[in-house]
Amino acid sequence: MSPPVYTRHDRRLGEFALRTLQVDADAALLHRWVTHPAAAFWLMQDADVAAVAAEYRRIAAHPHHEAFLGLWRGEPAFLAERYDPAQVELAGLYDAQPGDVGMHFLCAPAETPVHGFTRAVITTVMAWIFADPATGRVVVEPDVRNTAVHVLNAAVGFEVVGPIAKPEKTALLSICTRARFRAAVSGATEAKEHHLDHS
Repeated sequence: MSPPVYTRHDRRLGEFALRTLQVDADAALLHRWVTHPAAAFWLMQDADVAAVAAEYRRIAAHPHHEAFLGLWRGEPAFLAERYDPAQVELAGLYDAQPGDVGMHFLCAPAETPVHGFTRAVITTVMAWIFADPATGRVVVEPDVRNTAVHVLNAAVGFEVVGPIAKPEKTALLSICTRARFRAAVSGATEAKEHHLDHS
């Protein structure tokens, strides 16, 4: 397996990390995650393993889109995607700025939910994206009906811009600056972070 590109230690929940997704090795695991009823907004409910693998091979080959497997205490626990929203997902749909980075994340279905886990995941993903000094803002476009993720987004500093029409959904465009993220998470968790991706 590829080494982590980023690790973050959460004071309450321990170590979170991200590594580059390896499609052949990870496709079956991802298939279980993205077809779970809790992942309905991922829009892959009817996909088979081959279709999931094909989608993530497409992402791996894309010049403006990347996928990463998230680990919690060394075990696969979430999926994260990073993309250029001016080229992918939101091309021509919003006022893009240099330094904008798009983000998707998906937590693995849990038999026993862990309190605060999803917030720790989105905090880790955001900290990883902002660890790149070139990142100015994080941009997201969740389904307007996905109220659970809207709450999470607000908790880490996102401001709602408004609904936008996409081919597959009506999305709630939201943007988070580095300053708003830092203000939102300061004091919430004192996390020791170590950025390993020097590329």
